[in-house]
Amino acid sequence: MNVVIFGKGFGNLRRIDLSGRAAAALGALFAGVIGALTFGAGYWYSAQTGSGVSFSEAENLASELDNRRTEIAQTRQQTEDTLDALAIRIGQMNARVIRLDALGRRLTEMADLEDGEFDFDSVPGIGGPEEEPYIAGSAEVPELINAMADLNQQLNNHEAQLGALGSLMADQNLTERVYPQGRPVRSGWMSSYFGRRTDPFTGKPANHRGVDFAGKKGDDIIAVADGVVTWSAHRYGFGMLVEINHGSGYTTRYAHNMENLVQVGDEVKKGQTVALMGDTGRATGPNLHFEVLQDGQRVNPVTFIRRSAD
Repeated sequence: MNVVIFGKGFGNLRRIDLSGRAAAALGALFAGVIGALTFGAGYWYSAQTGSGVSFSEAENLASELDNRRTEIAQTRQQTEDTLDALAIRIGQMNARVIRLDALGRRLTEMADLEDGEFDFDSVPGIGGPEEEPYIAGSAEVPELINAMADLNQQLNNHEAQLGALGSLMADQNLTERVYPQGRPVRSGWMSSYFGRRTDPFTGKPANHRGVDFAGKKGDDIIAVADGVVTWSAHRYGFGMLVEINHGSGYTTRYAHNMENLVQVGDEVKKGQTVALMGDTGRATGPNLHFEVLQDGQRVNPVTFIRRSAD
C-alpha cells in the first residue's frame, strides 16, 4: 500500500510505502489508540452515570448515612439514660413503699386492729371481669413517666398523712400511758373514799386525801401509769411509801406497803408491780392508801380510776 502526503508545508509530494510489516504495525497502533480511547470514555461515562448515581450523589448519601448513625447512637444513649433514671426512680419509690408498709404495720399495732384486717405483708386482693388486652406502643413512655410522677405525688401525700396519723396516735398512746387511770391493785375492794370521813384512830371528822383499797398482805400494788420513782422509803403516817412522777403535772402515791419493789430513779411501766400490800404506818390493817396529785394538789383518785383504759 502506498500513502501519498501533500500540502503546503511539505513542498513536493511524499509517498509512504505501507506494504508488509509496516502496514500491519500501523494498523495495530491505530486500533490500539481507538480501543484505549473507547475504554477510557466508557469508564468515565460509567463512573459518572453508572446506576444513575453520580459521585456527588454518592457522597451526599454517605454523609446522610453517617448523620443517621450519629442520630441513632444519640437516641440509644438517651434511651439508656432514661431507663437508668427510671430504674433509680423505681428503686426510690420501692424504698418509700417499704417504709409506708412498715409504718402501716406500726399503726395497725398501735390501733389494736385485728390480725389480717390490714395485712401489709401480703399482696391485697384485686379482681374484675376479663377485658380486651390493652396494647401499648412506644408512645407510652412519656405517659409512663407521667404516671410515675403522679404515683410519686400520691406516695408523698400518703406518707405525710400516715406520718401525721402515726404522730397523733403515738401522742395519744403516750398520753394514755402517762395519764393515771385504772385500779392500783389487782384484787381487793375500795374501803374508804376521798373527802370527809371519820378518822379511824381518833373518831373525829377529818379529810381523807386519797382512797383506800383493802386486801390481803402481800397483794400486788401496780403503777397506774408510766413514770419515774421519786420516793421509795418510809414516810411518817404513810409507812412504806412509793411515789411516782408521771410528768404533765401528775404524781401518784402508794402507801402502807409491806415491801417496796422499786428504787428512786427507776422507770416503771403502767401495770408494773411496784410494791406489796401491807399495814405499815398509820393503818388499821392491810390496805393500800392511794393518792393522785395534779400540779402538787391532791385530787380525787376515783375520777382517774373510773377512766381505766383496761
